[in-house]
Formats: sequence, C-alpha cells, structure tokens
Amino acid sequence: MSFTLRSVKVPPNSASLEEARARVFDFFRTACRSIPQIMDIYNLQDVVTVSQLRSTIASEIRKNSQITNPKVIDLLLFKGMEELNNITEHAKQRHHIIGQYVVGQQGLVQDLDTKDQGISEFLKNFYKSNYF
Repeated sequence: MSFTLRSVKVPPNSASLEEARARVFDFFRTACRSIPQIMDIYNLQDVVTVSQLRSTIASEIRKNSQITNPKVIDLLLFKGMEELNNITEHAKQRHHIIGQYVVGQQGLVQDLDTKDQGISEFLKNFYKSNYF
C-alpha cells in the first residue's frame, strides 16, 4: 500500500492583519473545495449534507474571529491545515469525523432531553446543593 504524505509546510508569518485575514479566506475556500472528496472518503452522504459541513467549518473559523494578532492567526491556520490534511489523507476514521464535525458540541439528539424526569425529590435537592 503506497501512501504519499503531503507535508504541511509552515507558511511565512503574516505581515499584517489583512494578510492573515486573506489567508483565512483562502483556507476556508480550500476546505470547502475538499468537502466532496471528504464526503466520498468517509461515506458521509447518509449522515450530513455538504452545506451542513460547510457551515460547520465556517462556525469553527468564526469561533476565533476576535483574535487580532497575526501570529496567533497563522498558528491557528497551520493547525487547521494540518487537520484538513489529516482528514483528506484518511488519517481519521469515520466515527471521528462524525463525532467532531457532524454531531459536534451539541451532543446526540436523544441526549438533549431532560434527565431528571424519574429522579426523586431527595436526589433533586441533593444535586442542587453544593456537595458535588
């Protein structure tokens, strides 16, 4: 089995915030262009759509929108490029992709219900106290 690893090269530091911002848009474009290939590699058509994955990538990028230091932005871009490279080179398994990018931080749909429906009053009071 031949495996060619495309190395992730460290780009030169961005000189300004505008240059770092342009690199973020380039990375987003690259990530969105690789979504169909990722969907084929991991067989995600039955779980998620292309637009849902695109919005997940956009939300991951927007989480760091308050950062104004170009060096930090470059570091985050490097981590993002490395993650994208790992995904496209099939270094992750399907359940990793589903857990991290499809289900995400919200958890499973059946886990969103309240858990204390059958709990006694004693346990409800206990959980409200400062003992744990």
